[in-house]
Amino acid sequence: MKNAFLLFLTALVVIASPPRLPGAETVVYKKVGDRELKLSIVKPDDWKATDQRPALVFFHGGGWTGGTPTQFTDQAAYLARRGMVCAQVEYRLLKDIPGPPEICVRDAKSAMRWVRAHAGELGVDPKRIGAGGGSAGGHLAAFVGMVAGQDDPQDDLKVSAKANALVLFNPVFDNGPDGGWGQQRVGNRVKEFSPAHNISSNSPPAIVFLGRNDQLIPVATVERFQANMKAAGVRCDAVFYEQQAHGFFNKEPFKSKTLLEADKFLASLGWLTGPPSLKEPPASDPASAPAPANKRKKTGQ
Repeated sequence: MKNAFLLFLTALVVIASPPRLPGAETVVYKKVGDRELKLSIVKPDDWKATDQRPALVFFHGGGWTGGTPTQFTDQAAYLARRGMVCAQVEYRLLKDIPGPPEICVRDAKSAMRWVRAHAGELGVDPKRIGAGGGSAGGHLAAFVGMVAGQDDPQDDLKVSAKANALVLFNPVFDNGPDGGWGQQRVGNRVKEFSPAHNISSNSPPAIVFLGRNDQLIPVATVERFQANMKAAGVRCDAVFYEQQAHGFFNKEPFKSKTLLEADKFLASLGWLTGPPSLKEPPASDPASAPAPANKRKKTGQ
């Protein structure tokens, strides 16, 4: 397990996080003692405060113990060009704190509430606020869409923290003992923290990206999640990439490939209009392509 965790962090650390976007707006969404937690917000060039645009809130990966909020700068910049308002979240890390990621999920919910509470000034439709993230950030994104509780006591609970759609990059959204990750941290509190154990008919539609050589998240874990979502009557698309390991989406051509699939997913929800402005990267070898159709499972297939 220790080696797997080191592999997990290495997959994230070796990919340098992009810098903050020029022109991105930084706001404080929450104060914890003397610390200010911030959001980096990027808007479309033709943005107006009177808009009713969809939004996507990104959570970075790093095992709840590391990583930086700028991990999804490229994805946020592209989706802003496509017409969305995007935010990247700074949240507290566990580091030497034992036990479940309580502070992480509380901050994630606080960030979602801030965006929804300020939808009017952000030019955002409060009913179209999605969450995206990779690895542990994928857990947080799924958590705010699927798990009740673990709210920060200082939050205004009258404002919903629930994501309306999920874009998940090799997410550790199953924290149970059967093919999950993080079970040692959550212990017998799996139901409180694991999105995969909180699937219901009210879960938001989701798309999940996974490399078939991911040593932390078995393909079967994602397939089970997808099947359970389908059984609950919820859309869940899953796209698998041959020969790819954990964190594959951080580098090209997979950054563009997964982003293009995310674009198509969001467009199918009516959140984006027109064709993607991103071109499909050339397939230099079979490993750069999604799995064949018979291995690429989507709801209804």
